Amino acid sequence: MEHLSEVLKEPIVPFAILLVVILTVPIVFERFRIPGLVGLLAAGVLLGQNGLKLLDTDLPTMKLLSDIGLLYLMFVAGLEVDIHQFRKKKDRSIGFGSLTFIVPLIAGTVVGRVFGFGWNASILIGSLLASHTLLAYPIVSRLGVVANEAVIVTIGATIFTDVGALLVLAVCVAVKAGSFTVFQLVTLLVSLLIYSAVVLFGFDWAGREFFRRTGDEEGNQFLFVLLAVFLASLGAQLIGVEKIIGAFLAGLAVNDVVGEGPVKEKVVFVGSVLFIPIFFVDLGLLIDVPAFIKSILSVWMPLTIVGALIGSKFLAAFFASLIYRYNRQEMLTMWSLSLPQVGATLAATLVGVRAGLLTEDVLNSVIVLMLATATLGPVITSRVAPGLSTTTQSLETEPIPQTWGTQVADTDFTVVVPVYNPQTEQYLVEMAAILARHEAGRIVPLAITTAHAHMDAPQIETAIERCQTLLNRATELGGEMGVKAEPLLRIDYAIDHGISHASREQNANLIVMGWGKQPGFRTRLLGSVIDSVLSSSHCPVAVTRLLDSPLKIRRILVPIESLSDRAMQALRFARILAEANQAQITLLHVCDRRTPASKKAWIESQLSLLVSKWVSLAKVELDIQVIPHADVVKAILNAAESVDLVVWRSQRYRTAAGLAVSDVTTQMLRQLTCSLVMFGEPQRVNTDIVLNSVPKNKNVSG
Repeated sequence: MEHLSEVLKEPIVPFAILLVVILTVPIVFERFRIPGLVGLLAAGVLLGQNGLKLLDTDLPTMKLLSDIGLLYLMFVAGLEVDIHQFRKKKDRSIGFGSLTFIVPLIAGTVVGRVFGFGWNASILIGSLLASHTLLAYPIVSRLGVVANEAVIVTIGATIFTDVGALLVLAVCVAVKAGSFTVFQLVTLLVSLLIYSAVVLFGFDWAGREFFRRTGDEEGNQFLFVLLAVFLASLGAQLIGVEKIIGAFLAGLAVNDVVGEGPVKEKVVFVGSVLFIPIFFVDLGLLIDVPAFIKSILSVWMPLTIVGALIGSKFLAAFFASLIYRYNRQEMLTMWSLSLPQVGATLAATLVGVRAGLLTEDVLNSVIVLMLATATLGPVITSRVAPGLSTTTQSLETEPIPQTWGTQVADTDFTVVVPVYNPQTEQYLVEMAAILARHEAGRIVPLAITTAHAHMDAPQIETAIERCQTLLNRATELGGEMGVKAEPLLRIDYAIDHGISHASREQNANLIVMGWGKQPGFRTRLLGSVIDSVLSSSHCPVAVTRLLDSPLKIRRILVPIESLSDRAMQALRFARILAEANQAQITLLHVCDRRTPASKKAWIESQLSLLVSKWVSLAKVELDIQVIPHADVVKAILNAAESVDLVVWRSQRYRTAAGLAVSDVTTQMLRQLTCSLVMFGEPQRVNTDIVLNSVPKNKNVSG
């Protein structure tokens, strides 16, 4: 027993308990359709001093991990800000951002004064209501209305509201710290301005240089990003402001540098599965259950704060609609998108409580506010966004060439097909051969042997023999299909580098890869071969999971999530396969079930325009379907029951202030029972998006 008691005192015990909670609790709650975030808060309450007393917020382990989670929460909030959208309509974004910041700030300040708080604390309460989290972004993205000006303006306003709220927090905490003169205020603001410029411009420059020099060394780039977070946080403390301000500015600073590549996915993944959940568990530890129940039962403070937030955000959207002449649907969409309060609000509240500015009643009310707005905002968005006026909406237009790759005249259409598994080799080579034969091109079966320090090692000889056997079989299959096959054996230190390097050397137009096992924790954290190929390759990549010979494919389903020119790339791939097999294509778009008939007709017309603009389907039977459904995955799975193949373009992985949003792609992979081609496009940061230099904002993992 003495030994057991000694073991239980180890710092690793709280960490082990936290891992069990993070692994199990969100899954259980989500099965009952309750957000996993609520489960983490409840677990904190249950394990804290008001429950089993297994965890204590004063433990060194909890303090460290919770602080990292808090910084990570704000860093990811900055990293997720869509700077590209802000630049599109920066004047109107600043205008609406000012309104949706100032009006709630005034309303919150009035609420604070009504409940007896001083001016400093009241202004801080106002700033809590001024920011917003774009929880409903996946909804407007799925509906294809992201290009609507009102949506762009609301997305861009996020920068202004978050930065403004954090600046108010910095000043309020500094005032609370002691006597505060006008001179000290000016000094703080000047220091903050200089510090912000150093972080935003200095870290951006340093990041670009570091990423340029390190190439594809994702591990070092990942460490650079983490170092930027903690250096910026320490710098903020040195000038006398809260470290969460530094973390948020660091997110903005490396936003462009990281782009949407694998480094960002790893950074967000580590935060969303580990540190940010720990922060919410620690937040649950801070909740005094009797005081929380008393605050809720008293009703007035949480009800007033929630009402002030909802009313003030509505007024801000209403004033913006008058100024910029937005219609009712656009005004309501702006309102609903700016309602949710999660990341910045919770972080600032916790800082205010720790600084002694805010009471537990305010913390409890803000938790109620978070739960209410995180539910209400997306619900309203899903109801009003489908009715957005189409007259102000324009589709994303990008110069997309009519053929893949970068081939020049007199060069063959080239498909590189890496071979590794003898059991899947035949279907893989058949798929590559169908595509190459249709384009009068060639296939390059590619086998890669991992290099050793000593090139005369017996393992090298064995691996080369195995690879040669695979290549001989691939060459035979290519000959049977009537396609020229030029096998290539390569020795490289990394399989992913070998694939991307060989594809570039062969001037490939397309890479056809096989799909491995389902990704686990290690794959998601350290990346897979597919991730790396997508991020470094110069041409599109078709990742296949073929359950039958591609020669038997007669019905192809192509789900299209957003109405954009880029969405047509999967259809172009399907078109080549359909022409080769005389197959039928179904182009499917799933819209909200409350979408009006007029909007459905408009979506169908836009899809028809996109198809006629970018894809030649003269020889293919095409059926365009727009299906209203509450669950996108179920709608696609239902449609997939009657087809042989689904061609799916991997969708961008987004989070909401570090909290993972439902990943349609992952759910599809787990439940589809037919063959699948995941059409991925490599990511190239800070370049124009064209098919020859493939988009930066999509990712496939597998």
